[in-house]
Amino acid sequence: MYQCSETNKTRETFCDIYFEMSLKKILLGTVFLRNRYIGLSSVSTITDKKYRFDESEGFLFRTKGKILTAAVFSSVLIGAAVNEQIKDKNVKSQSNDVVIEAGEKLPDLPTYTAEEVSKHGDKNSFWVTYKHGVYDVTKFLPSHPGGEQIMNAGGLSIEPFWNVYGMHKTPEIYKLLESYRIGNLHDDDVIDHSDDELWVKEPVRDNRLIVKTAKPFNAEIPAKYQIEFFDTPNELFYVRQHMPVPELDADDHRLKVTVKGSKIRTEEFSLRDLDKFRRVTTRAALMCAGNRRSEMNEQVKPVKGIGWMGGAISNAVWGGVYLRDVLLYSGVDPEDTKGKHVIFTGADIDATGVNFSTSIPLDMAMNPSSGILLATTMNGHPLPPDHGRPLRAVVPGAPAVRSVKWLQSITVSEDESPSHWHQKDYRAFNPSKTWETADFATAPPVYSLPVTSAICDPADGDVVSVKNGAVQVRGYAYSGGGAKIVRVDVSADGGRSWWEARELQADAAPPQQHYGWTLWTASVPVATQQKEVELWAKATDSNFNTQPERFNDIWNIRGILSNAYHRIKIKLVH
Repeated sequence: MYQCSETNKTRETFCDIYFEMSLKKILLGTVFLRNRYIGLSSVSTITDKKYRFDESEGFLFRTKGKILTAAVFSSVLIGAAVNEQIKDKNVKSQSNDVVIEAGEKLPDLPTYTAEEVSKHGDKNSFWVTYKHGVYDVTKFLPSHPGGEQIMNAGGLSIEPFWNVYGMHKTPEIYKLLESYRIGNLHDDDVIDHSDDELWVKEPVRDNRLIVKTAKPFNAEIPAKYQIEFFDTPNELFYVRQHMPVPELDADDHRLKVTVKGSKIRTEEFSLRDLDKFRRVTTRAALMCAGNRRSEMNEQVKPVKGIGWMGGAISNAVWGGVYLRDVLLYSGVDPEDTKGKHVIFTGADIDATGVNFSTSIPLDMAMNPSSGILLATTMNGHPLPPDHGRPLRAVVPGAPAVRSVKWLQSITVSEDESPSHWHQKDYRAFNPSKTWETADFATAPPVYSLPVTSAICDPADGDVVSVKNGAVQVRGYAYSGGGAKIVRVDVSADGGRSWWEARELQADAAPPQQHYGWTLWTASVPVATQQKEVELWAKATDSNFNTQPERFNDIWNIRGILSNAYHRIKIKLVH
C-alpha cells in the first residue's frame, strides 16, 4: 500500500482526496510510481501544478490560474483510429482480421524502466505505457481530440484511464496504440491495473437498448420504440455517460449554490429543502449534440465521436423546481447577468478525480421562459440512476450535455466552466477546420440545437408493401431553443416533389416554449412500376428554419449538429 508522508502536506492532502473515492484511488499506482522516480515536486514542475479540492468544482489541476482537465485518451479516440494511417512496424502478426492484444511482452524490442519512461513527458518526447508495452506517441499529440489534457499522462501508464473509458478496448484502438510501440516495460515496473471496481455498481440496463460503448455506458433507443411512445419509457430513454455512474443517497444528497461577486454567497439545499420552491413539470426531449453523427461520418468523411445513429434523442416529462427560483433565492440579481455564467458540476468523476462540469450563460438561466429545471423525477418516477438520480439539471432546447446529471453544485461566476467538456468540446466549427487548425478558445459553445428529423419506420433496407399507391412513413422531428415543429415533408423522387405529413403529435406548449419532440406520419405516393425508392425527410420549425439538404455543408470535426435531410432506401412490393 502506498503511504503518504506526514511531513508532506501537499502529498497528504493529495492522498486523502484520492482515497475518498475509488475513482480517484485508481490513479495512486501511476501517480506514486512517478513520485518514486522524480518526486512529487518534480511532478508539479511539469506544468507548475498545485492541487486543491473545491467542493463546488471537484478535484482540479491548476496551472498558473488556469485549469487542466483529465489526463485521458479521449472517449472520441475511436475516430482517430479510423483516420490514422497505421504502420505495423513492430507487431508482425497484426492484420485486419487479427485481434491485437495490446501491451503483450514482445521479443526483439528494447526494455525500459518506469524511471526511463517518466523522463519522456513533454511535447518533444511523449511516452506512455500499457501493461508491458512502451509507446512513443509524440506524433499523435497534434491529433489528440482532447488537446492539451493528454499532457498529464506523459511518462505514465494509460491503463487506469482506459479502465474508466472502456470503449478504448477495441481492435482498432489496440492497433493504433501498437503502431507507436517502441519497447517493453521492465517486469519489476509492471503494475496490475485490472481492478474493475469502478463498474461493479453500474445500473441494470434494458436489453432492448442499442449499446454503442459499454464502459462508460452509451446506448441509443431503437427507432421503432421512438415512435411507439410519445413520452419515452424511462428504461428505453437513450443513455449518454462520460464516466461511471456515481451511487448517491437521496436523503444525504446536498446541492451547493455559490454566487460569486463583490461578496461570495453560498447556500446549501437538501432535496427536501428544494420543496420550498414551486414544483413544476416540463415535457422536454433531450438530444445529444452528436445525434445522427454516423450519417455525417459515412456520407462525407470521418469525424471523431460515438457513432450515434438517430437514437440519441428521447422525450420525457421532467418534474422539479425552476433553476431561476433557486438562483433568485440564492442572491442572483436578475438585472446583472451580462457576461456571467452558471456552472453545473456533477458527482461523476474522471480518472484524475475531475468532476464532470459544463455551463450556460446566466441570462439564459434567468430567462423566465427558459423552463430550466432542477429535476428529481422523470415521467412521474424518481430519476433512474442512469439519468441523474437523485438530482439533475434539465436545460430544454440545449444539447443534453448542458443538462448535467447527479448535480452537486451550481456556481454563478464571470467565468465559464473550466472543464474539458466545456472548453474543448461541444463547440461549432466550419467544414474547413481540422483538428490542427481548430481554435476551441474562439469557437462558440453550442447552447441550442438546430431543427432535425428522422424516419423511424420503415428502416433503411426494409421491404415495404405499397397500399393504395402509397407507403406509410413515420418518424420524429425536433428543434432546439423552444421552437415548435410546424411541418414535416417527405420526398420519394429526389426532392422534385414533397408530401406533407398530415399527422403531427406534439405537446400543447406554445412556440418559443416548446421543448418536446413531434412524432409524425406521412402517406407518400410511389409509382406503380417502382421497385425501390429513396425517401427523404425534412422538418421546418416555428422560426421557419428548415434542415439543410447535404451534410457536406455542415460537416465538422466533431460531427455535431448533424441535421441534413434524413434519407433511407427501401424496396417496394406492390
